[in-house]
Amino acid sequence: MNTKVQTVYMPDLSTKYWQSLFDARVPAGFPSPAADYEEDKLDLNELLIKHPVATFFVRAIGDSMLGAGIHCGDLLIVDRSLEPRDRSVVIAVVNGELTVKRIRIRKKKITLEPENESYHTQEINENMEFEVWGVVTGVIHKL
Repeated sequence: MNTKVQTVYMPDLSTKYWQSLFDARVPAGFPSPAADYEEDKLDLNELLIKHPVATFFVRAIGDSMLGAGIHCGDLLIVDRSLEPRDRSVVIAVVNGELTVKRIRIRKKKITLEPENESYHTQEINENMEFEVWGVVTGVIHKL
């Protein structure tokens, strides 16, 4: 299945959820809760959202972006204030359908490329409805 956007969410910036950030490098396992390792407090809104007014979340469905680390059901963090550059992962509208793909911008040619060899690149032409909604800046998925 081609990776598409299932749901669009706005972030709730009114809440702060501080968690302890430990300065222990742990290859596997959980850091010791000893106070000696506590470095700071971490707010996930602050870490993941650089431009709050321009940020939204989408839930991806499909498997065309597996090579970019985007799995079916993942939440994608999208920033509308960023200008898409060549090779950015973007949320785009193509002929009325939301999709997530890697954009390629070469001279006057734009293509949307999947990150799964089972899918083909889509060339954007002047007869298509096309708009970039934003640049994907992060992925949240459960292990």
